[in-house]
Amino acid sequence: MNTDLEKLIEQITDMIVARLQAEHGGDAHAECSPHHIACALQAGASRIGTSWGQSAAASLGANVGQYIDHTLLKPEATRAEIEKLCDEARAFSFASVCVNPTWVKECAFRLHGSPVKTCTVIGFPLGATTPDVKAFETRRAIFDGATEIDMVINIGALKSGNYDLVKRDISAVVEAAHEACAIVKVIIETALLTDDEKVRASVLAKESGADFVKTSTGFSKGGATVADIELMRKAVGAELGVKAAGGVKDLASAKEMIAAGATRIGASAGVKIVQESKGVKVAGSGAPGNY
Repeated sequence: MNTDLEKLIEQITDMIVARLQAEHGGDAHAECSPHHIACALQAGASRIGTSWGQSAAASLGANVGQYIDHTLLKPEATRAEIEKLCDEARAFSFASVCVNPTWVKECAFRLHGSPVKTCTVIGFPLGATTPDVKAFETRRAIFDGATEIDMVINIGALKSGNYDLVKRDISAVVEAAHEACAIVKVIIETALLTDDEKVRASVLAKESGADFVKTSTGFSKGGATVADIELMRKAVGAELGVKAAGGVKDLASAKEMIAAGATRIGASAGVKIVQESKGVKVAGSGAPGNY
């Protein structure tokens, strides 16, 4: 963040706090402190000013990169491939790179000074670890430089009807992330759920304070579908982001997801998608990855 922008945010938060203090007899609630307001602004940065729907998809043009989490989660990914991923993310102005936790420090260092965020995955890809483990993973990833966290829910607990555990699971990660102003995207693994379970998972994510709901890990038997994005968008309303991940391999499919309500796209084919938006014909599918 540049100095001018930092000063502007500081001025805005100071004005808000001053007004709140005046309205509440000089004692604004702790949650209205400059720190909390700055965190809220940062947590919502990926959604502020980001439209979705038919009009957004129709007018994507060269701005499609801002929707994309440039993704490489294959276990055999090499340092050279991760470095290439980061360099492509800079060149094409992607929203973030999404990598396994072992690469977070490398990516955060390589992307330092750019607007591209470092995103990582927690409880990945099964979601079957305990809430305290996921919270520890989250804090360690943020310590290493992650500012966006994509967590996998406890899918078995959801399908067993143990909604309290699912909510505790999500809340543990949200608390750990939000204390450091990082955002949380909750992966519900739609390919393994009924429509009722997809809605339930999306609502639980919203109730737990998450910033996004996300379709898939890319490691299960299916990825994002337009129908799932529409269902998830309806379940969470306009307040949360919706991320389509898994199988978004070209500009046409990206536009379909955004028209259905997606505000972020997880893809290893990000370079191809952006090049297609500029009318460039490409034979490859971007960086090697599983999405």
